[in-house]
Amino acid sequence: MDEISLDQIADDLRDSFRPLAEKYNLDDIGLFEEEGQDNAYHIGYAIKKDGRVFMVYLPFIQGEEGYLTLAKQEWTVQTENPTDDDLKGFANIEDVLQKLFA
Repeated sequence: MDEISLDQIADDLRDSFRPLAEKYNLDDIGLFEEEGQDNAYHIGYAIKKDGRVFMVYLPFIQGEEGYLTLAKQEWTVQTENPTDDDLKGFANIEDVLQKLFA
């Protein structure tokens, strides 16, 4: 798998903020980052719509030099409510947003 810098991933995500916000009439969209255990790193979107907040991300593995490698091409959705189950198994961001907002 290819290694990519965090900056490059973040820039690619930022480039999609406006088109996604307009298409799905989102209240707000931003960058979501979270370091996990054992070199796990999650990066994706923080999305707000109708008073609810969703963290939508892909899982990466962080290498020694700080570069990231995609662990699995599978988007996950978390909500700000810790009692909600995560939604997993989405192939792309469009599938996620269709499920959440269509």
